[in-house]
Amino acid sequence: MTAKQTVLQELPANLDRTRLPKHVAVIMDGNGRWAKHRGLPRIMGHRRGVDALKDLLRCCRDWGVQALTAYAFSTENWGRPLEEVEFLMTLFERVLRQELREMMQENVRIKFVGNLDALPPTLQNEIERSMLETQDNQGIRFTVATNYGGRQEILKACRAIATQVQQGHLQPDEIDESLFERHLYTAGTCDPDLLIRTSGEMRISNFLLWQMAYAEIYVTKTLWPDFNRHEFHQALVSYQERDRRFGRVLEK
Repeated sequence: MTAKQTVLQELPANLDRTRLPKHVAVIMDGNGRWAKHRGLPRIMGHRRGVDALKDLLRCCRDWGVQALTAYAFSTENWGRPLEEVEFLMTLFERVLRQELREMMQENVRIKFVGNLDALPPTLQNEIERSMLETQDNQGIRFTVATNYGGRQEILKACRAIATQVQQGHLQPDEIDESLFERHLYTAGTCDPDLLIRTSGEMRISNFLLWQMAYAEIYVTKTLWPDFNRHEFHQALVSYQERDRRFGRVLEK
């Protein structure tokens, strides 16, 4: 961790603790470009990206954000070069194995969402172990979207509900937003209040399509490996400057 990153351990004075987002989601974009700009292999960007994510998780914990969701690997990412995909699967597994003890010490509750059955068996085992061992932790909720796609998540929920109707366990007029949300990967977690996307891309890339209905979106040109507590501070300042009306007109 650099000196710049260690400066902001406590909540900055210009942030209102009562108006922090409860749930922050992040699209960690720019690892490959970060490495390319430095003449390094793309995998080096992913390694540095892990460090950035670990620091953001601890920053959220330090500052009082209750939940963090990270978009680690999308269903579309299988189209990347095989060497890179294999490295990412190995990296996920190694990080989980190495960091589990620390997550326990820091009271982190980790959850993975997505089509986990398509992941390598050894990675599935590490995922299952990490979720099982941290399930009673009461600290920050850390969700990792792996082999995740928002459209696929919605289709999965629709199929499950349609099966219940077909079997006579559910009537169509009983289907409401609450029931639908219980069939999503993210059931039990509040929707994100703030979405952060790095590298300047202006899209949400099939991430939490249902859950993002009223999320505030913050885009920075900073590449993910360079995203630190100062960058997060700026995102929170921007968030607190916004009026969250949820379709209503606020009286002055």
